[in-house]
Amino acid sequence: MITCIIRYQIDPFARDAFATYARNWGEAIPRCGADLVGYYGPHEGSATTAYGIYNVNDLAAYEAYRKKLAADPLGRANYDFAARERFILMEDRLFLKNVSDLPSDRVQP
Repeated sequence: MITCIIRYQIDPFARDAFATYARNWGEAIPRCGADLVGYYGPHEGSATTAYGIYNVNDLAAYEAYRKKLAADPLGRANYDFAARERFILMEDRLFLKNVSDLPSDRVQP
């Protein structure tokens, strides 16, 4: 299992638009094959940093999920919404593996 963490820099005056975008993904992402952890928007501190977090089995599953998402009517509409409204200023993805759940080879005290 790998976790995709998307970090967004958003327009601080368009947080409501980002929240709409996030709610749309809340419906489309699970339907297209990823396990959505959630979308997180600014609350305190930075007014411009937001995250989307979801799990997939591996990078092959990620590629299949992305294809389904691009073909999904709500997915396409959400991509178009973000492009039209321009509330996302920057976006990057990080793929992580949960290493705390892997078997340990350390000596137990």
